[in-house]
Amino acid sequence: MNDQTYNLAFVFPGQGSQSVGMLTELAASYPEVKRTFERASDALGKDLWALVAKGPEDELNQTHNTQPAMLAAGVAVWEAWCKHSNVRPAWMAGHSLGEYTALVCSEAMSFEDGIRLVAARGRLMQEAVPPGIGAMAAILGLEDHQVVKVCVDAAEGEIVSAVNYNSPGQVVIAGHAAAVGRAMLAAKAAGAKRAVLLPVSVPSHCALMEPAAHKLDELLQNTAIDTPKMTLIHNVDVASHSASEVIRNALKEQLYKPVRWTDSIKFMHDQGDTCFVECGPGKVLIGLNKRIVKDAEHMSIYDPETLNTALEQLNG
Repeated sequence: MNDQTYNLAFVFPGQGSQSVGMLTELAASYPEVKRTFERASDALGKDLWALVAKGPEDELNQTHNTQPAMLAAGVAVWEAWCKHSNVRPAWMAGHSLGEYTALVCSEAMSFEDGIRLVAARGRLMQEAVPPGIGAMAAILGLEDHQVVKVCVDAAEGEIVSAVNYNSPGQVVIAGHAAAVGRAMLAAKAAGAKRAVLLPVSVPSHCALMEPAAHKLDELLQNTAIDTPKMTLIHNVDVASHSASEVIRNALKEQLYKPVRWTDSIKFMHDQGDTCFVECGPGKVLIGLNKRIVKDAEHMSIYDPETLNTALEQLNG
């Protein structure tokens, strides 16, 4: 019997948390990890675990490989958790790509459909904006409204907008490379502590992704989606949905609209969630979440030590 805990949320990271060798320690102790990657490999027709375990790094970082690798990694950690604990979160969310992981783990979407879908999502995103045309940058130390104004002023007929509201004082912008460059200079002039160009070739969550979103929608219409078993908060509207068509639309819009991560974490906290668990490789989300809600408990699960710590604390 599973025990759903109302004050517990599991959240799943997106692109940027991947690394060659991720989850190898966990895989050595928990066979669920390799079994999950075997299923992913079968769905894709390629050895995804070999790529994750050995690289090469530049191939893993290609978005059509990164996306299924990160989804498989998040699901693998979730499977290891479920094998050894009856505790289930009442809440789930995922940052950008991580929202697909949350949908799979909440049983709204099959694992194989999720793997194939995000691999296609990565290809469509790369095809929509050729390398060198787009860019993304992190703006640190400004208020959200200041970043929005900087983008409006810097656009000059091109596209640049705030796309990831990650935490107070950290907003990512995306758009045409030249416009992003102008916005970075303007942000520094407005008092930003830092404006950092991100090592990505695809300007996610901005209007340049609309062509990819419409093609993705065609695939979504042929993907079975059920009501999530947990309350899943979507990036685009900070809301939960049960109807499959509404979920499909949220996933379509997510590709060219901002990720409202700060609002999502605040919303779950305001509803009574007091513990956030980052489920998957890396510690990006735990860093953001600690800045968003400082009075909550935060932990990550990505290796045997962190899994055991979470099991000890949450199994009670």
